[in-house]
This record gives sequence, C-alpha cells and structure tokens, in this order.
Amino acid sequence: METKWRSYNPSGNRRVVVTKELPGKRWLEILGKADCRVEICTSTNVLSSDEIKTAIGNCCDAAIGQLTEHWDEDMFSALRAAGGIAYSNYAVGFNNVDVVEATKQRIPVGNTPGVLTETTAQMAVSLTFASARRMGESERFLRAGKYRGWLPTLFLGELLWRKTLGVIGTGRVGEAYARMMVEGHKMDLIYFDLHQNEPLEGYIAAYGTFLASRGIRPVTCNRAKRIEGLLAEADCVSLHTVLDETTRHLINAERLGLMKENAILINTSRGPVIDETALVDHCRKYPNFRVGLDVFEDEPELKPGLVELDNVVIVPHIASATGWTRQGMATLAASNVAALLMGYPVWQKPDISAFLGEDPPKAAPSIVNAKDLDIPIYDNSKDKM
Repeated sequence: METKWRSYNPSGNRRVVVTKELPGKRWLEILGKADCRVEICTSTNVLSSDEIKTAIGNCCDAAIGQLTEHWDEDMFSALRAAGGIAYSNYAVGFNNVDVVEATKQRIPVGNTPGVLTETTAQMAVSLTFASARRMGESERFLRAGKYRGWLPTLFLGELLWRKTLGVIGTGRVGEAYARMMVEGHKMDLIYFDLHQNEPLEGYIAAYGTFLASRGIRPVTCNRAKRIEGLLAEADCVSLHTVLDETTRHLINAERLGLMKENAILINTSRGPVIDETALVDHCRKYPNFRVGLDVFEDEPELKPGLVELDNVVIVPHIASATGWTRQGMATLAASNVAALLMGYPVWQKPDISAFLGEDPPKAAPSIVNAKDLDIPIYDNSKDKM
C-alpha cells in the first residue's frame, strides 16, 4: 500500500510529523498557532520504523505517534538528530514507547489521559453485557436466517444483577467501570490493585448507605489480597491494568482455571495481559465461559481459533472510539507538542478539562518524563488572578 502524506500550514517555521490522520480540526489549529508546519500520513497502514525515520528526515522539531508503533532508542536518536525536542503518543498508555531512551535523548514524552475514562469504561460495560447476553452469537444466528421464532431456551445468558463483580486495576477507567456496574446493577465489588482505592471504597459505602435508607440491601466493596481470590469469587472479571513485565500474561491457563465455569472475562486494557492461546483452549473447554475483548495479544493478528469461538465477543480496539474522545486525544497530543516547542511548563494535574475549553492554559497537559527532564510545573495560582 502506497504511503501518502499531506501538509498543513506549509509556511510554518517548525516541522511536526504526525504518523496518522487525527480526527477534528482543533489539534491542527493548535499546532498552526505554534508556527508549525504539520506533515500528516494519510495512509491507513501501520508505518514501519524505517518509514517514520524517513519522514523525520534531517529536520524535524517534534512528532506525534501512535500506539501501534514502537518508539525505541533508534527512533528517538533519529528524532533528536533531526533537531526534535518533543514527542507525544496519541494514547493514554505508552508501553509502545521506550521512555528511558527518550529521556536519555532529552526528549519529553507526552500522552493523552483524562478524556478516555468514561468512554473506555462504557465500552467495558458494553462488552460485559454483549458477552453475558450472547449478543454476537445471537446476531450471527439471526443474520444467517436461522431464526424460526421465540423459544423458551433460545440463547439463555447470564443475569448479572446482584452478582459479584471483580475489577483488576482500579485506576481511572477501572474505577469508572466499577461504579457503573455497581450503581446500575447492584453488584458487589471485589477489586485488586497494588494500592488501596479509598475514594472508590468510600463512594460504594455511601451508595450502600443510600440503598439501605430506601430499604434495599446495600452493595459491598472489598479489596482482594490476591488476584487468585478475586478470580475464584467473581462472576464477572474486568481487566484495567497497565502492561508491563509484571502484568504480561497476568491471566494465564492456571488463573483461568480458578474462575467459575460460567464466568465472564472482559479486557479493554492491553492484549498481552491475557495469554490468548490459553484463553482459546479454556473457551473451547468451557462453552459457558464468556469473554469480551477489545484488545489482542498480537494485534492486529488474533491467535488461531479465537474468531471461531461463539462464546467470545471481539471488537477491533475501539474502546476510546467516540468522536468527543478521539478529538480530545488529538487536542491533548497537539497541546503537548505545541507547549514544549514554545517552552511552556507542564500541567501534570489529573483534571485536564481546561485544555478542552476556549482558553486553555499555556502548558503541556501531560508529560510522563517531565520530572526526569526537570521541566517546570505550571503555576495554577495564575488562573486565580
């Protein structure tokens, strides 16, 4: 497939390479105001490292890359040699980026947190009920012309009302998903996280008190000491952990074997968190075990046998795919780059909503290695003047 590029603001004095077309126009306006000439790859194929380095050439001030690309020592050396002083990942996660090497090259690495939370949690909820109620399987049945009328036993699924929910990783998305499921379906929560989530526990305790005041049995929230205990107890398990060497194949054959035979497993985090080969074997062995996947171990490839499984719902990495979210990500990625090129400080606060408004702060929304590079922190007291 031929690789095509287009330019925005060709008279700009700073050159920024963007490896995929991003949604919306605001991100381009942000870079344009920073006097940037933006060169955008309009091809849908994933660019190789050599293709990206060719695009960087010998004169490039910054780059915005994708989670499908591997930004390693070689890539950051090429960017630095071309005069690059900024990089932003068009994603909240950055396991595709060697931040240590970027730091060695004195290149700040941006990401796009804060706009994916509700959208990704919503997709996890969607996959949960698509799996529990056998939506994919029943739709294929209907489209194939096999439906001959209502039957008492047709596509019986799982009722999650008042069941036990297990959440592994209660960061922003995991916490939002837990609240949606507990509030909406009165599920008891058990969660595993390296750190106690006191706000989540307090929220569910308060909700339980509210239910009790209405004569309804309160919901409960407990932190599991070990993942194994959570897996054995939960009726539905949703994964919301980061991907690193401690979480790769976190869910393997042994841990799958601890789960209930009719449990539901959801993954909207990163594909390699699950041993996909072991998952295929487990789903074949236990047809009432149901799975919803937005991400895959060897993305975009799927492990052999996965697509043939009726008890697995699969979607092509679209958890953050709402117009508002994807445009917000583009705004944040561009704001990171523009701010760094103009010498602005770093915001580094969880709430990034100010950057989506009409008068954004003169700061970079999120730079993961800001501390290591001694980049100044934005003084929020300026906004109160």
